[in-house]
Amino acid sequence: MTKIALITGASRGLGKNTALSLAKKGVDIVATYHSNAQEANSVVAAIEAMGAKAVALQLDTSNTKTFDSFVAQVQQVLKDKWQTEHFDFLVNNAGVGVYAPFAETTEEDFDRLMNIHVKGVFFLTQKLLPLINDGGRIINLSSGLARFTLPGYAAYASMKGAIEVLTRYMAKELGHRQIAVNVVAPGAIETDFAGGAVRDNPEVNKFIASQTALGRVGVPDDIGNAIASLLSEDNRWVNAQRIEVSGGQSI
Repeated sequence: MTKIALITGASRGLGKNTALSLAKKGVDIVATYHSNAQEANSVVAAIEAMGAKAVALQLDTSNTKTFDSFVAQVQQVLKDKWQTEHFDFLVNNAGVGVYAPFAETTEEDFDRLMNIHVKGVFFLTQKLLPLINDGGRIINLSSGLARFTLPGYAAYASMKGAIEVLTRYMAKELGHRQIAVNVVAPGAIETDFAGGAVRDNPEVNKFIASQTALGRVGVPDDIGNAIASLLSEDNRWVNAQRIEVSGGQSI
């Protein structure tokens, strides 16, 4: 039976790549996007061109008040497009980056990061639990910055540290349903994240490559394929783990 994955923030960057990587393996996709419907629809078209099914739904992961209506939309889509009440994989990918020294981080920026990266993940997953099949999987996204430190990311990295702890608690409390929960922590990746600094700034790119054992900066395929592999049956016994995908950055 075809598996279905719900991926937040799947219109661009690592979410998009994860959606495409899973679709290549025959997984159908429910992709969420924040504001760019055109980009999301292009991802859906690319997935459908591979022969998989896909749909895009708007979601603001920072606004928990919208989650009930979003879950109702997911229920309707599952019924209409797949004739089912459940999906198999949840990938909590949606996120934003804020670069600011600790002494200059505003409460507004802190709250924005908290709402998206911690509160949103916590309560969206909670709301979606009844729709996830027993034996399903959840993947949360962290960052290499939760392990090593770069000035300017104190708030962002702290949120990711919280997600790593939350992942272990999810795994423990959902084990009775045979739902495995893991966290993937990318290193620096060439995307438009944080204004595209890693991708577009040659000096930043060169510095990170020099700090990485494999001698280059990561690309989206490095992450999307890793997540798709983690969700395969080959890794069904991996649970409650932090898996860093960074090429050996800052080791």
